[in-house]
Amino acid sequence: MNVYGLAAIVTGGASGLGGATADMLAANGAKVTIFDLNEDMGQEKAAAIGGHFVKVNVADEAEVEAGVASAAEKHGTARVLVNCAGIGAPSKVIDREGNPVPLKTFSTIINVNLIGSFNVLAKFSAALHTADPIGEERGVVINTASVAAYEGQIGQAAYAASKGGIVGMTLPIAREFARYGIRVMTIAPGLFLTPLLASLPREAQDSLGAQVPFPTRLGDPTEYAALVNSIITNPMLNGETIRLDGAIRMAPK
Repeated sequence: MNVYGLAAIVTGGASGLGGATADMLAANGAKVTIFDLNEDMGQEKAAAIGGHFVKVNVADEAEVEAGVASAAEKHGTARVLVNCAGIGAPSKVIDREGNPVPLKTFSTIINVNLIGSFNVLAKFSAALHTADPIGEERGVVINTASVAAYEGQIGQAAYAASKGGIVGMTLPIAREFARYGIRVMTIAPGLFLTPLLASLPREAQDSLGAQVPFPTRLGDPTEYAALVNSIITNPMLNGETIRLDGAIRMAPK
């Protein structure tokens, strides 16, 4: 599937991995709608790429449904969904005083990262599954997991669980959507220079980058976007999670 002329939705598309993906899709001729909670950055990104912005909480059913409808009204039925929206505040299960973490801390991360990704892909696919095919397929969903799904570090129980859930639902949903010609893929990035890591001192960035076997540096969001493009254009990529991590395997902490 060639992205030129296609309508696409990118969640978390105002910055970071989502921002780079929105840039790539627009540069290749796609009509991009950005879902994000940051209205200022979302509007700015949409204006820069000639796209459309909708303020959306991915964990809210009504907001996602309205966002998908707004994207369709602006650009037609979306054929590509890239789920990049996510949060990941660290938290240990038991604090230094021996108190358990409030359940809301855990559930909030699960709600945004895992349930939010499912929410958007469900609404997106419901709108897409009756559209006319383009060649042999109708479209593609690309979710974002993390290497933490496999090697979650201390303090990442909620984040690792949310990303592990994304990995776990990839194949069953791909099998379900096969009848509609909708592919489902997941990318599990390693250490990338997202706004969170970019806010760290240079010494800390270099230290993190030194943990990557090769290339020995933090990943660039454009490299994530390049893999998104490869997945879209290769119809045999389906039902799989691809690690994009420079061969890193995370230590316990």
